[in-house]
Amino acid sequence: MTILHPTIADVTDRIRHRSRETRAAYLELIRSRRPDGFARMKMTEGNLAHASAGCAVMEKSELLGGGWPNIGIITSYNDMLSAHAPFEGYPDIIRRAAREVGAIAQVAGGVPAMCDGVTQGQEGMELSLFSRDVIAMSSAIGLSHDVFDAALHLGVCDKIVPGLVIAALRFGWIPSVFVPAGPMPSGLPNPEKVRIRQLFAEGKVGREELLRAEAESYHTQGTCTFYGTANSNQMLMEVMGFHLPGAAFTNPGTPLREALTRAATARAAEITAQGEDYRPAGELIDERSIVNGIVGLMATGGSTNHALHIPAMAAAAGIQVSLEDFADISAVTPLLARIYPNGPSDVNHFHAAGGMSFLVRELLGAGLMHGDAEGVAGPISGYDREPVFEDGTLVWRSAPSHSADLDILRPASDPFSRDGGLRLMDGRLGRGVSKVSAVKPANRVLEAPAIVFDTQGALKAAFEAGHLDRDFVAVVRFQGPAANGMPELHGLTPVLGILQDRGHKVALVTDGRMSGASGKIPSAIHMSPEAARGGPLARVRDGDMIAFDSEKGTLDVKVDDATFLAREPAQFRPNASAMGLGREMFSYFRQMAGTADTGASQFAFLGEGS
Repeated sequence: MTILHPTIADVTDRIRHRSRETRAAYLELIRSRRPDGFARMKMTEGNLAHASAGCAVMEKSELLGGGWPNIGIITSYNDMLSAHAPFEGYPDIIRRAAREVGAIAQVAGGVPAMCDGVTQGQEGMELSLFSRDVIAMSSAIGLSHDVFDAALHLGVCDKIVPGLVIAALRFGWIPSVFVPAGPMPSGLPNPEKVRIRQLFAEGKVGREELLRAEAESYHTQGTCTFYGTANSNQMLMEVMGFHLPGAAFTNPGTPLREALTRAATARAAEITAQGEDYRPAGELIDERSIVNGIVGLMATGGSTNHALHIPAMAAAAGIQVSLEDFADISAVTPLLARIYPNGPSDVNHFHAAGGMSFLVRELLGAGLMHGDAEGVAGPISGYDREPVFEDGTLVWRSAPSHSADLDILRPASDPFSRDGGLRLMDGRLGRGVSKVSAVKPANRVLEAPAIVFDTQGALKAAFEAGHLDRDFVAVVRFQGPAANGMPELHGLTPVLGILQDRGHKVALVTDGRMSGASGKIPSAIHMSPEAARGGPLARVRDGDMIAFDSEKGTLDVKVDDATFLAREPAQFRPNASAMGLGREMFSYFRQMAGTADTGASQFAFLGEGS
């Protein structure tokens, strides 16, 4: 039996100790709601008549008679998101699969699912992070009918899966299985896409060529194939145990994808409280599950957005996670995958090289994962398998013994890097994170004067005017949740990349988000406390020398304390950013958002029982 790495054991223990009161209150809540029989049987006749009125005759009969478990479907289907369009036909597949195993399935509700790819750099991106909590609340509306014995959650992309997880955990007495749709087939190679974007930023190609490259990259149904938040979500759901093994990266529209959806339905019917293998979501997901998720994130170079989402998801189950936990796990977790933006290959190449089953087996073998943590399909020690057809039947086989491409996926004994590439950045400018897995070592440490911007548009304008051809640290402030909803700042990547390619030492410090797309640019993001709430970035001035060291995790301003603290903080002036496109409807969210280092959530779950 593999011995758990001491750091992984220590971090798990301190999370468990830190969370003992909130976790106990949470478990008391969900255990008090464990059903004695089928959930709908506590309803009045009128309640039950309404719950079954829209069903086909067969389902109505079974709902009224109470003989079969009822599976609630929470779906994020819409036909604008490529990743979510395949969900259109899932309810029919699920209903048929449920009948075959003696269960019923109903769409309990739909949730909004906005596309960060559409809103990137646009005003609508200011609602993106808040959509996570709206999704959690929308899921709660569907599940609040309280007639479900299990739930299937259909979601893939950025804020959608974390929102669904938060709701699944708040209804933690219900077993929940997450059902993905899979990535689109590979399109234009990522390095070529990046090359065209930079040429466009320099004015060397026109909009027509840029649009052609983008359309060839994002070309059909399925998740975008780069390793951003959406595909990091799918990895997380697998290593945390919410998926069936190997469900994450099977392409949509294939027989295997449909078979996995049918199998997820059958499994949901098996793990209800009325069966012999009850697996309520809130007890399935515990401190070990959260640590496994962070390990998977570090081993794959996943999205930094999960430094926001994992604490928020964990808090929904009474578990308290800190940025120190991320940093300490990163320090001992080897980087085993290089997927764009950390390398040229996409998630389809990763899947073909060995994918999740190989990754899980390597992490288990290195003592970096809790194999005894539970998943919907059994212990995580059994998630080192991949789904295949044998004589037309879905079965799971052992992970491949070797990576099919060592440029994409490596064993733990020969990693790309000895650590996971995520640093806690801490110092006089606040606390945040830096993703260094795609940053060359020579670019991870620099000292340069600050140039302060209050919007990403102002930085782009300065670049276009030729004012940025020099070494500098871009301080882009007033981008946190309380200011404007913490939009992603992907539009800065091509600009800063061009300046770095010209030989300049550049870095980004911001209280906003960059996801995984910061790529080769040294960045300290999610800085907290944010400038709009009087954080240190509000006192930085043009010309202040900034010492940026993502190797040591330090971020300092070379101004003496007395002078720095005596400065009047710059004031955030919302102006247009608070109005239009529905943004005025989210003023409460901006006021009530938590700090970035605790997940930037609306929900104060850490006060369980108060």
